[in-house]
Amino acid sequence: MIKTEELFKVFRTDEVETTALNKVNFEVKQGEFVAVMGPSGCGKSTLLNIVGLLDNPTNGKFWFNGKEVSNYKERQRTDLRKGNIGFVFQSFNLIDELNVYENVELPLLYLRVSSKDRKQKVNNVLERMQIAHRKKHFPQQLSGGQQQRVAVARAVVANPKLILADEPTGNLDSTNGEEVMRLLEQLNNEGTTIVMVTHSPGHAERAHRIVQLFDGHIVTENIKKKI
Repeated sequence: MIKTEELFKVFRTDEVETTALNKVNFEVKQGEFVAVMGPSGCGKSTLLNIVGLLDNPTNGKFWFNGKEVSNYKERQRTDLRKGNIGFVFQSFNLIDELNVYENVELPLLYLRVSSKDRKQKVNNVLERMQIAHRKKHFPQQLSGGQQQRVAVARAVVANPKLILADEPTGNLDSTNGEEVMRLLEQLNNEGTTIVMVTHSPGHAERAHRIVQLFDGHIVTENIKKKI
């Protein structure tokens, strides 16, 4: 599903040049659950942004579902993301002006799903995430754990092939963090591919494979279990 070859990402300003990724060769197969770890500033989120088609590499190649996409324009990347990739962020990234139902419905509006199908899909996923009783509430009326369940619901409502999770438990207590991990494991068991950036060794152990980044390089890969 995902393959990178000699991936470079350099950020430049007038005075400074920073290499965020340096010759990264990274592969994720359909159905895998991969955890990416490493110290702050090692390139984890940069890698996730490129894999999620939010940014292009400076050099190197990147294949997504068999297509070489490293030079795609922003519009091409946007079109490819729709329906294929769901995102879960540490900061939830919910829209304060929209209630729970409307936040989860948003990806389906972008995909031009009919009103009837949207209603069915949103209600189904809210029930599945055990948050349907809060569907008329706004994000600021929810606990952190509830907000993250809404964020997961939004990520999966369009049934994407890939979920990218950037520190999904980082702002949660241990109980709510464990609940989010169970949701991700359940999704993976049902066939969704997951790439998760985390600082938690315990949560990383739940993945099939752990990839360690340091200074923009992959330094180790540890296979935990077969898919």
